[in-house]
Amino acid sequence: MTVAREIVLAVDGGNVKTDLALVDVGGRLLSLVRGGRSSPHHIGVDGCASLLEGVLAEAFASAGLDPENRPGIACAQIMVAGADLPEELVVLRARLARLGWTDRLTVDNDTFALLRSGTDRGWGVAVVCGGGINCVGVAPDGREVRFPSLGRITGDWGGGYDVGMAGLTAAARSADGRGPKTALEAAVPAHFKLSGPLDVARALHLKQIPSARLGELARVVFAAAHDDRVATEIVERLADEVIAFATAALRRLDLTEQATDVVLGGGLLRAAPASAVERIARGVREVAPAASVLVAPIAPIVGAALLGFDELGVNSTAAARASAELNAAFIRIELQ
Repeated sequence: MTVAREIVLAVDGGNVKTDLALVDVGGRLLSLVRGGRSSPHHIGVDGCASLLEGVLAEAFASAGLDPENRPGIACAQIMVAGADLPEELVVLRARLARLGWTDRLTVDNDTFALLRSGTDRGWGVAVVCGGGINCVGVAPDGREVRFPSLGRITGDWGGGYDVGMAGLTAAARSADGRGPKTALEAAVPAHFKLSGPLDVARALHLKQIPSARLGELARVVFAAAHDDRVATEIVERLADEVIAFATAALRRLDLTEQATDVVLGGGLLRAAPASAVERIARGVREVAPAASVLVAPIAPIVGAALLGFDELGVNSTAAARASAELNAAFIRIELQ
């Protein structure tokens, strides 16, 4: 086997950012590069392909490999948010296959990378909550439960945008007397260096603040939730939405009596107060008493790489090295 055939390409693509890693089958991290959002729901299938091509070229260059004369890739695991409906997956797979990266190409939803980052069983339930919210469930016999994750039209609530909007709504209603007083009345405009909630609303309406920045307010809500009832209620609603996803998957797969791993991940859940995770665990165990609820200890990009190692049958020592090196690199990027 030549060096050119020893590379695993892993992608965790989201609504906000995209992580792409090159790892050799010995477990050595060659490069980890971060790009913009790659969800086809936001930038289209061609936009997704173009973004991934650009980030891959950067990753090859970072690894000291010629991006113009690319080495072959033994396996590629492309896990992308927005790859939800079956027909969307078919189109996205076909478009990425035309790029000719490898004959062993897997394209699927990013929830599968999260699931692999939290359990090595090969089955379980994963709920991701970042820019949006989604869930996947896999039974021991391979049966799957997926959700369309198309936003409000499919009943979804709980991504960063939703939590941020709830925070702004509460702040505005506190300011004009339609709702209870909340610390968010001051904290929300302070985040944007403005005087009051109406100033934030006006700036959003006039497009002086991009609507995508509403997601930033999720962390403002989390910070206020320590001693503010209104903010606490928003956090509790988020936890309840996660519970609803997880327990629906457990019921539909007949896993309520099984010792199932329920893996939580995404930037929003990683940043959520410990009380929210505790609430989720209690709610899940009311339906599935033997379930284990955990926040994934490693990043989803690591899960994507491990899926590649699983497919190639790479030994556990190499997989452990890849996991450690890639997760450490992810943490460094997060801290920048």
